[in-house]
Amino acid sequence: MRLLAAAVPRVGRIIKEVRPHVAIGGGGFASGPVVALAALRGVPGLALEADAHLGVANRLLRPFVRRICLSFPIAGLEPPKYILTGRPLGPAQLTAIAPEGRQVFALRADLPVVLAFGGSQGAQSINRACIDAFGGKDLGFQLVHVCGSRNHDAVRAELEARGERFERYRLVPYTDRLASAMAAADLVVARSGGSVAELAALGKPAILVPYPYATADHQRKNARWMVANGAALMVDDAELEGELLGALVDDLLGDSARLAEMAAASAALGRPDATRRVVDEIERIVKR
Repeated sequence: MRLLAAAVPRVGRIIKEVRPHVAIGGGGFASGPVVALAALRGVPGLALEADAHLGVANRLLRPFVRRICLSFPIAGLEPPKYILTGRPLGPAQLTAIAPEGRQVFALRADLPVVLAFGGSQGAQSINRACIDAFGGKDLGFQLVHVCGSRNHDAVRAELEARGERFERYRLVPYTDRLASAMAAADLVVARSGGSVAELAALGKPAILVPYPYATADHQRKNARWMVANGAALMVDDAELEGELLGALVDDLLGDSARLAEMAAASAALGRPDATRRVVDEIERIVKR
């Protein structure tokens, strides 16, 4: 609370110096004082909601903004206050292509690719399931497993102990080319945070494992959106284990028609024009 109180005069000075036409909040707690104080000084506001759940900051900002741009449909939130724009993504997420991804990660063109990741820090449950399902096995596909830098040495040691030779198993501690890896993948195993919008933009089918401690369980809500539209399967974190993951991956890769249907469903959910839609709303507010 002290930090928020200290922010008010500093925000006031910035607003006075910059004299903005519109204030935009990204949904985090830091955006609250800026957008609210701007509104009290006559500056119209807009907020962005990144998940399939309206967060605390955006709920508090509702009286202070003209628009809240939603990344996902949320029941009961309708125009004109709420506009479904999709989640804005950068050029790297929108322009990534499979050949580039295969080159970056040294992947063969004649074998399917599975990408597994759990965010920039990795996910212990996904790491464990990948080790148990695929470590030391004769894989009929290529696996790109982004395990997190802090987990890399332990994961690699365990894989080596299982006889893994890393010919079709690409163990990666961290990558800033995740969009390229997604583009190269035929199937993705991942958490269901912001990456869900990236998967849809690239039209990728997925096995989603929501982080169980996400605020308001929003990752489960994100995953349900994909599942309800036929683009993904969902596995609870507590239920994820190697035998189940291996069976799901084998079933999907072995059913090309189903995998293609899931990919098409994912692409249908993608909103590559989300940034343009948000900009359009900003321009409408400014003109008004």
